[in-house]
This record gives sequence, C-alpha cells and structure tokens, in this order.
Amino acid sequence: MAGGSPFSEDELIARFLAPLAGEGGFGLRDDTALLSLPEGEELVLTVDAVVAGVHFLPDDPPASIARKALRVNLSDLAAKGAAPRGFLLVLALPPGWTEGWMADFAAGLGEDAAAYGCPLLGGDTVRTPGPLTLSITAFGAVPQGTMVPRTGAHEGDAVLVSGTIGDAALGLALHAGKGGAWAAALTEEERGHLVDRYLHPRPRTNLAAAVRANARAAMDVSDGLVGDFAKMLRAARLGGEIDLALLPLSAAARSALGADETLVEAIATGGDDYEILCTVPESGIDGLVEAARSAGTPLTRIGTVGAAGGGLTIRDGAGERQFARGSYGHF
Repeated sequence: MAGGSPFSEDELIARFLAPLAGEGGFGLRDDTALLSLPEGEELVLTVDAVVAGVHFLPDDPPASIARKALRVNLSDLAAKGAAPRGFLLVLALPPGWTEGWMADFAAGLGEDAAAYGCPLLGGDTVRTPGPLTLSITAFGAVPQGTMVPRTGAHEGDAVLVSGTIGDAALGLALHAGKGGAWAAALTEEERGHLVDRYLHPRPRTNLAAAVRANARAAMDVSDGLVGDFAKMLRAARLGGEIDLALLPLSAAARSALGADETLVEAIATGGDDYEILCTVPESGIDGLVEAARSAGTPLTRIGTVGAAGGGLTIRDGAGERQFARGSYGHF
C-alpha cells in the first residue's frame, strides 16, 4: 500500500464509496441512514472487524479484503435465517494508501454488495497509524419470531454443517507459504481452490430460508468447527458429539489429508470456514437436507446433541480424539 493520498476524507467518500450507497444511504451525504422494513419483519444485526495481519495478509488484493469483510458478516446473517438489507462500513486506512488500491477495494465491495443484495448505507473513514482495519455492521431481516438462535439446540438433535470444512485453514497455510510437504501432493487446481476459499469466504445466504424453516439452533463456523460447536453446546448447556469421519471435505482437502493425516486437526479446528452449523430434530432432517440440496449447497450430518451437563466428544474410526485447541481465539 505504498504511496500517498491526493484525497481529503470528503473526496475519498465521494469518489469511491458514495457510488455504492443504496436506498436510505442518501448518497452518503448525511450522518445517518434510513432503513425501512416491511410490516411483520424483524431486524437482525451483526458486526465483524477484520484487521491486517490478523484476518488477512497485509498484501492481499484489496478487492479480496473488501469481499471478505462483507462476506463474514453475511455469513452471520445467513446462519440466523436472515436476508441481507444493508451495511455500514468503518474504514481505518494506514499511511500510504493509493488511488489504485482504493479503486480496487471499492470495486470488489460494490460487486459483492450488488451480488448479495446488501447495499452500503453509511459509515466512517478515518486514518490510523496501525494496520489497515475494517469494521462492517450488517443488517438483515426475518419474519417476526423466526430468527434461529445459537441457544436453541435440544437433546437428541442431529448436528449438520453446510458445504465443506477445513479448506480455508489449509488455504491460509498455502497462501502464507507454510504448506509443508503435503502441499507438494496437491495439483495446481487443488492449491488454487484452497487459497480461494481462504481469500473469499462463501456465505451461505442461499440456505437462510431453509435454516429458518427447519433448524432449532444455528451459527456460522468462523473460528473452527470443533470450537464453534463447543460454544453452541455451552450456550444450550448440553453435551454432544461429532464424528470426524463424517466431516464433508473437498477433493483438495482430501488430497492434503491423504498426504498428511495429521492435518485432520487443522481441518477440524482451523478458522475461516464460514459454513453454517445447525441442529435439527430427527423428524426434520430429510426436509432440511432436501431444502439445502434444492438451494445448491449440501448439508451433511456430522453428529448429535447430547444430554445436559455433558461435554463435547470428538470421535473418529479409532475412538475418541482430543485436540490441543478447539478453535482460533483472539486472546
């Protein structure tokens, strides 16, 4: 991000961000936005910050940084069964940003905002002496009383997860040049798939309606499957188990695991999957799985919710497993 800025704050907003503003954003010419909801809908809000050196590499493409910042919030909305309605952006730029960098950032952000139906409504731009930092607050909507909480799991519920698990953790290792010997076993296409899953999360917005109609509890997998499932169980004060042999893996992740079986820990506990983890009563499994299939993203059963007071049990073909950590943590 070498170079200098020829823009004032007002000029930066007008040049790069105002063109992205949606209805109710007033062209970013006001200090507030106005968001209207149809009668009978409720607002679902989420906020996530992404920081250079923590959530992305400082030299990642600016369009990829913008897409990730928005998509991690869209992932939270999808897990609640919510449809996107808009977002606010706080952008803290370090010294040396350039017009070209900002143009690419705005292009990526604008394309995703349009693709996911989630327009920019407002925000703030500031300078920072530290790393590039973005914070997005996203707004979604659900029919009244239908948001799917993290806390709703019941004993005996099936545990399902969308898409595939572990791609982003492996992709980060490759992207950071820490792939190790297993990376040599992958094809160029497989390496590209894994890196792309890290750079560009895939929020499962297409599953929001199916999750809302069928799931009792749901959350997105951002900090690692094992740790996030443990959080869900703690929220419901229940135990549960998952079977590592049932985890849905991409062809690329299977190739990596075939070359190094110890990668199972990174796959099960690594962050940035942004898949939906949910629980559903046995009677509702078929309906949810079919709805997900029709939406274009499969859901796979990986475990069961257990009794009150229990912990999380991790199994594989050899019996119970324990990992040094369950998930990524900031502190």
